[in-house]
Amino acid sequence: MGISSDNVTGLILAVSSSIFIGSSFIIKKMGLKKAGTTGKRAASGGHAYLYEPWWWLGMISMIVGEIANFAAYAFAPALLVTPLGALSIIFSAVLAHFILKENLHMFGVLGCALCVVGSVTIVLHAPRERDIHSVKEVWHLATEPGFLIYTCIIVAMVVALIFYYVPRYGETHLIIYVGICSLTGSITVMAVKAVSIALKLSFEGTNQFIYFQTWFFTLVVIGCCVLQINYLNKALDTFNTAVVSPVYYVMFTSFTIFASIIMFKEWDTQNASQIATEVCGFVTILSGTFLLHKTKDMGNKPTEVSPIFTTPDNANNT
Repeated sequence: MGISSDNVTGLILAVSSSIFIGSSFIIKKMGLKKAGTTGKRAASGGHAYLYEPWWWLGMISMIVGEIANFAAYAFAPALLVTPLGALSIIFSAVLAHFILKENLHMFGVLGCALCVVGSVTIVLHAPRERDIHSVKEVWHLATEPGFLIYTCIIVAMVVALIFYYVPRYGETHLIIYVGICSLTGSITVMAVKAVSIALKLSFEGTNQFIYFQTWFFTLVVIGCCVLQINYLNKALDTFNTAVVSPVYYVMFTSFTIFASIIMFKEWDTQNASQIATEVCGFVTILSGTFLLHKTKDMGNKPTEVSPIFTTPDNANNT
């Protein structure tokens, strides 16, 4: 399948987004570390990082990246844009190696290469963007039974994680914080795509902000983003960046692609061969992120338990 001009635009924006977001993980981590030496750590409920210039620089970098990512969803399908987030893993892993001195083994480099190969595979076989002429069409897709059921399940899981699992296992199990961010993120992306389409149509001369649906999607984006930022800060302050970034990517991308397939039915226009190729590309990316995680401490003192579950970043300092 040839790549459409809209897909190319979305590709450029998505790659730019990955550069900024990947860098933001490192810059924010530097700010969180500095803040932890002068005040209460974010993982313990502190907000000293709000006074750190480095943290704010990281936030600016993330915002720029998210804006580029936001725009990308207006031009390309989520099946193309979301997996390209793997590139942010590469940038954060490499920068963490040189700046934060978090080890990146040779197999980690291979993991980065696998992420690139998988991303290229998905780009070359991504479906064309669905033609949508009004935000009301997106609302209709979002209120179909399938997506409503998915949304209810996600909300229930997030509530359970926040009120039951966070107080008990939040600081020892990375999967809790990242799970909240990832589950919420899949809903965020669907709302972001709706708002970005509304903006694109409005700039083209068809004002979409006269519809309440546009404002509803906007409120969903804001609420979900605030929730994600809060728990992502906790994850970064507690665990190794080289683990947080790939695990967050894998979970976030998986849930987002699943949500996109349910809501926008992007696979309906593709044949079995194209779908299989995209799945292989995604599995290749997952393999790369898994390799990055499993080899992050290779050559250092081994740990008995996977840091996804029990090893916080500050464990050796207590």
